[in-house]
Amino acid sequence: MTSAEGTRAANLPARRRADLTAFIQQRGQATIAELAKEFAVSVDTVRRDLDHLAARGLVARTHGGAVPGGELATADSPMTDRMNERREAKEAIGTAAARLVRDNETLLVNGGTTVLSAVAALGGHRGLTIVTNNLRVPGMVPVQALRDLFVLGGGCRITALVTIGPIRFPDTAGVSADTALIAVGGVSASGLSVSNIPEAQMIQEMMDSASRVVVLADSAKFERRALALICPLSRVDVLVSERPPGDELTHALERAGVTLAGPYLPEDG
Repeated sequence: MTSAEGTRAANLPARRRADLTAFIQQRGQATIAELAKEFAVSVDTVRRDLDHLAARGLVARTHGGAVPGGELATADSPMTDRMNERREAKEAIGTAAARLVRDNETLLVNGGTTVLSAVAALGGHRGLTIVTNNLRVPGMVPVQALRDLFVLGGGCRITALVTIGPIRFPDTAGVSADTALIAVGGVSASGLSVSNIPEAQMIQEMMDSASRVVVLADSAKFERRALALICPLSRVDVLVSERPPGDELTHALERAGVTLAGPYLPEDG
């Protein structure tokens, strides 16, 4: 947007709010500071605009910004719906995450659609052992990549196509993995979160069972906080996303010692 366009938008609240809504929908998320700069208005004006739009369901407020309406991580949506949401972003994240996996590793893989893109991109690997509660993984993982595949038991959440239960098998004390590939519903300065409390507890156990925790989250998850807090950011080793987080979240991740990865960085970065 040019400065002249920004000035005109600033003087026309209805137009500015329409443009602001379109900007957030295109970007997937935006901070108040980004919007104030983009539309040449004060942060207080942006806050009022976001409140106005949120009251009409056009955007959803987050800490320090907003995401498109209907995208707050407050409830489950059917797996078939989520498979088609932000598909290109998830595929880019999956490819980048697969590059972090080493041959002959044992992987813990949780539920969610973003990790499925990583699983599908493992075709160049060999000797992998995968332990998962994601019922879509057996049909997605390239057979040539596998040494073994184990599906965890427990109750089944039909909408999410995952099992919920302990991270262990009969007559064992638990599972030991090299890497946990974890998808979440929200990433904020407060930590990782999901909408389901039993799932949060299961993810905690997965993370505790792995030497390295790699979190996969598209940028629409940034600055979102769902019902159940899983852990602080300091528990994460690598965050893989299709674009960098905003400044505030980036600083929080840096303070927590989290490494960023994704297609926006050089492969050796």
